[in-house]
Amino acid sequence: MGRAASVIALAAVLLLGGCGDADGPAGEPAEVVRVAGGGGGFPPDAAAARRQLDGLEVAWGRNWQTYRREEFGETWSDATDALGGRNGCDTRDDVLRRDLRELREDDRDPCVVVSGTLHDPYTGRELPYTDRRATRIQTDHVVALGAAWRAGAYAWTPQRRLAYANDLDVLLAVDKQANHDKSSRTPDKWKPPRRAYWCEYARRWTGIKDKYRLSVTAPEKAALRDMLASCGQ
Repeated sequence: MGRAASVIALAAVLLLGGCGDADGPAGEPAEVVRVAGGGGGFPPDAAAARRQLDGLEVAWGRNWQTYRREEFGETWSDATDALGGRNGCDTRDDVLRRDLRELREDDRDPCVVVSGTLHDPYTGRELPYTDRRATRIQTDHVVALGAAWRAGAYAWTPQRRLAYANDLDVLLAVDKQANHDKSSRTPDKWKPPRRAYWCEYARRWTGIKDKYRLSVTAPEKAALRDMLASCGQ
């Protein structure tokens, strides 16, 4: 069944100069952040993820008490509009179109997924999806917004937080209950029930932390190192 034209990969150069504070990460260089499309060699392979993990700042979480969801902007907005362009679809639609199989889109609005099936990466379950019906599928920020906030996002500009919340590299369609169980926990406190996914989960988590220059705690880093060991060489 044919898909509509592929989602246009759009980027925005986010200048971070002056957005840090005394407790936050050092000033970071301008960075291109993809907010639609996905792909592009992400997540990193195991060897690259190990190198990235070694380079991450190790620090305890900061400013957890100030976190609010609204700090990351409108939920599932067509964030590319806020960053200088748009593909016409909200981010949740983009994720469903990327992650579901046996996909059927609305004939009048190709943004809308009418039906499909998710092979849930966290549990291995096959989850059906039908538009306008209750579903067991949710869109998860792999490094949750709260976890990102504690690791340095509290010092970002609103535009950078909006980009993060809608970056397809950060997002996965997953089982609702697994998403609730995970919440904003780091890998030392929660791992996917499906052990076969641990390698990719650690690669994704580490790739996100590296891409956004987010810190890790010592227990989090140890858990990621153990999970990356399951990848083999």
